[in-house]
Amino acid sequence: MSQSRVILITGATSGIGAATAKAFAAQGDRVVVSGRREAEGQAVVDAIRKAGGEATFVQADVSVPAQIHNLVAQTVEIYGRLDVAFNNAGVEGDPFVPTHEQSAANYAQVFDINVRGVFDSMAAEIPVMIQHGGGAIINTSSIGGLIGFGGMSVYSASKHAVAGLTRSAALEYAKAGIRINAVAPGPIETDMYSRFATPEIAEQLKSLVPMGRVGKPEEIASAVLWLADPSNTFTTGQVITVDGGFIAQ
Repeated sequence: MSQSRVILITGATSGIGAATAKAFAAQGDRVVVSGRREAEGQAVVDAIRKAGGEATFVQADVSVPAQIHNLVAQTVEIYGRLDVAFNNAGVEGDPFVPTHEQSAANYAQVFDINVRGVFDSMAAEIPVMIQHGGGAIINTSSIGGLIGFGGMSVYSASKHAVAGLTRSAALEYAKAGIRINAVAPGPIETDMYSRFATPEIAEQLKSLVPMGRVGKPEEIASAVLWLADPSNTFTTGQVITVDGGFIAQ
């Protein structure tokens, strides 16, 4: 394993992003932790440093293109390069609302963050990676980006879009040495999950997972680290499902 790579993670103030930041740092990589919430982001950095790792927090809202470009520029200014980007920032929007009742405001927010945020992030990250001979990008889709969920049409559509962006960009930059993949988590114990999973919904979701439980952020982090591993040289354009068997049924 090559050490001291530079890793940029959006949506890293909690949940999957925070767990992945800690996992990269634990193996010796330098991590830029990014998100909108400064206190939470700094707490992740402090935890990494306390464990002996190297990390820096850079505040950024991925729905604002200028902030994304500043985030990538600061990453390069601080660490001199960018080897891996995990474009993880995302929102669920208004869950359990029928399509004809979804608001334009909800649609705009979800797509600005989940889709345009990933698009603009890749657009800023790719030129830097090309300059340094390649890299790896991992985007966060969802099992909702592979199948439909009633009452979550806007969210599901946004995650289908992430899968499409991932596959298309992977084709464009394969010969430039940039591998671009996505993870598609199933139900995972995160703040997002807690916001909509009432006890009744939580039990329903568990019953739909063949493993009989909700996943942990660290289990998604393991998949991201595998996709980012420099020895993983022939995997690109893939959407890797980590869902306890949910969509295998």
